[in-house]
Amino acid sequence: MLKRFILRRLATGFVQMLGLTLAVFFLVRMLPADPVSRLVGLNASPEAYAQAQKSLGLDRPVIDQLLTYLGLGDGTGLLQGDFGISWVTSSPVLSEIGASLPVTLELLTYSFLLTLLIAVPVGVASAANPGKLIDKIVFAYGLFGGSQPEFWWGLLFVLIFFSTLNVAPAPLGMIDPLLTAPPRVTGFFTLDALIAGDLAAFLDILHHLMLPIATMIFVLSGPVIKMVRQSMIRAQASDFVLYARAAGLAGPTVTRYAMRAAMAPTITLVGILYGVMLGGAVLVESVFSLGGIGQYAVRSVLAFDYPSIQGIVLVITGISLFIYLLLDILYAVIDPRVVYA
Repeated sequence: MLKRFILRRLATGFVQMLGLTLAVFFLVRMLPADPVSRLVGLNASPEAYAQAQKSLGLDRPVIDQLLTYLGLGDGTGLLQGDFGISWVTSSPVLSEIGASLPVTLELLTYSFLLTLLIAVPVGVASAANPGKLIDKIVFAYGLFGGSQPEFWWGLLFVLIFFSTLNVAPAPLGMIDPLLTAPPRVTGFFTLDALIAGDLAAFLDILHHLMLPIATMIFVLSGPVIKMVRQSMIRAQASDFVLYARAAGLAGPTVTRYAMRAAMAPTITLVGILYGVMLGGAVLVESVFSLGGIGQYAVRSVLAFDYPSIQGIVLVITGISLFIYLLLDILYAVIDPRVVYA
């Protein structure tokens, strides 16, 4: 049954990706913008405009453009793993995404792992003491941490820890400009530094990630803590937990039973937040000059770079759908009843 469940999710994901591919292709061409004028300038001659339009392939019918983009016409396309060439940099879109995406994935992965390590124990402790001092402090923190945008916390952390206390590095990227970055293997700076055996670069990268990760944790931990708290309170009031207590089971054992029931909504929330922050971490990336996928997306949109925009949307969507598939599988392991839903 689990295999059939996974196959259904994969089929659904394929249909979603196909629909999104077509939607993005047509929607970007419906924008009230002229990418040709953006490239050649508003004062370009009609001959220069026509030549640029032809070089971009925008002189052909939209259906022909779509077939070429999908790889069903002349040349290669999506079906061959080719996302096209950026109209601004003349570089393959896939290589540009491959250069910026690992930065965002590295930031988000470390941030979410540390968020869970902090939020789950705090949420469980808050649920175990409803209405008491720790519960009130956690509630106030949840409201306070999520009430301001992430870029504000990033700037505030830079002011406090870099400018005032001088315990954090300047927000100038993933590594000190005076150090040599490790050879690119995985794209993840910390992993590449470990693979290269460069301990100095590894420690410097962690030092530069300190404030961006702290900013993300401060913003993300609030809603995760509240979800853990609410889920634990509901689980503790359920019949099976009441029966476990009546049967005389030890408190830690009952807490583990309740946590298993409470983790499913929390995992779902974390997966959704991860997908949202793939493109939404642009403000944190901008504050700390990280050069992630969010900044690349903003530059592409401002330049009306259709191939880059399409590639970014498809890659982020693909990663998000993969994360949701993993969540569905994990959810099915925690609660096998969803397989039969």
